Amino acid sequence: VARRLSLRKHPECQSMAGGMAIEHLAQTGNGEQLMFRLPMKQYRNCNFSFSGLLNLVNNAIAQKEKEEGVQEGEILSCVKDVAAAVQHAVTVHIIQRTCRAMLFCTRNSILPPKNATLVVSGGVASNQYIRKGLQNLADANDFALLCPPPRLCTDNGVMIAWNGIERLRAGLGVLHSTDGIRYEPR
Repeated sequence: VARRLSLRKHPECQSMAGGMAIEHLAQTGNGEQLMFRLPMKQYRNCNFSFSGLLNLVNNAIAQKEKEEGVQEGEILSCVKDVAAAVQHAVTVHIIQRTCRAMLFCTRNSILPPKNATLVVSGGVASNQYIRKGLQNLADANDFALLCPPPRLCTDNGVMIAWNGIERLRAGLGVLHSTDGIRYEPR
């Protein structure tokens, strides 16, 4: 969404990653100016998907560009409202799906009856709006919420790559032979 909104060109967001730019602009946007239908409402499971939401957002952006006479790649006057609406829709989707998972685990005695904990990491956990929503969810269900400090909430791809390096070092089935393989964690 940040790429589609050309947030690198926005004066407040030029040095920010996409998610951070969305969060920054959403703080002063009005999320009620645009309402996005939540993805996968018809499915009563715990799966996440943002592709349907992305299509709705792309269509809304294209419509706003048309209304404002703005070319793709230029900044919309309502960019903060779009950011707020997207952030809210993503948060609600995450909360609803996570709530289902928590209830499933509780009802099926998968988690201990006391001291259940919800752990959230990765880039999404650096968003304070999402964190606050998940904290409210955890509180309402008597769960503790654990999130690393935002500076450690980087892209999950980095975490997966690091896990691969650690498994490779430990010889845990990544490769049969590590001869000739050079790796550098950064």
